[in-house]
Amino acid sequence: MSKDSKQDKSGRDGHYATLRRAVRDAKRERGEIPTPQQKRQKSNKDWKPPQLQPEQVFLYGLHTVRAALENPERKLIRLSATQNAFARLDIGEPGSLPFPVEFVSPQDIDKVLGPEAIHQGVMLETRPLPARRLEALKESPLLLVLDQVTDPHNVGAIMRSAVAFGAGAIITTQRHSPTESGVLAKSASGALELIPYIQITNLADALGELHKLGFQTIGLDSEGPAALEGTFVADKVALVLGSEGKGLRQKTRETVTALARLDMPGAIKSLNVSNAAAVALYATRQHLAKAK
Repeated sequence: MSKDSKQDKSGRDGHYATLRRAVRDAKRERGEIPTPQQKRQKSNKDWKPPQLQPEQVFLYGLHTVRAALENPERKLIRLSATQNAFARLDIGEPGSLPFPVEFVSPQDIDKVLGPEAIHQGVMLETRPLPARRLEALKESPLLLVLDQVTDPHNVGAIMRSAVAFGAGAIITTQRHSPTESGVLAKSASGALELIPYIQITNLADALGELHKLGFQTIGLDSEGPAALEGTFVADKVALVLGSEGKGLRQKTRETVTALARLDMPGAIKSLNVSNAAAVALYATRQHLAKAK
């Protein structure tokens, strides 16, 4: 092989490698593949979280921050980013933006978020999104109700599935459920900006309101009397999922229209709540499509 041929092949390989990295980075930003853990010099024991004000929220990660910047309901305070991360956001020149931009090192962001946060060199200080009430429900025949699901990673994953399947809102309790945070937003990978997250004081009362609005409320339970697919009787459905360990509370069981199970033919008969939500959303969408 000639020297020129070797150079041409090397150039093509380098070009394709760059394209592969760009595709992989885009998938990571969208949350489709995991971001590898970054090596940190300090251990988690060396970090103490800063004292946050009640109205102070720090969001991080390229996809999460970009989604927040595009949300007109977000009140933006300050963007902190590395030069490289700011360029990847592709949001214009710093001086043209309606909020201050601070260029920092990754270590500066670590000091605020902790050494385990996969921030990708960008952190956005914001105010929480406006509180939502049941009146804020979108005109959607599909809702998700969470009965004390406490893990923000699970709730974030559920949000992502809810947006993917066109759910109108996620309704949860004010107590024993995660508030808006960087962890929740990062797990949701932008979905927090796209779906109302409605926190109510009394779940049974909220279910009663949904009944008045014409929703069939179906509680998912591994011991449910019938499979989910055979339980639908309405063209508006609110799926109700219980906490990671205890499942639905007794009062919730008594209030929902019906209890149903996800039939699984394999040896494992239960799923993580976020996985169960995705499966149930898909089945419900299939029903709603036929009901049109």
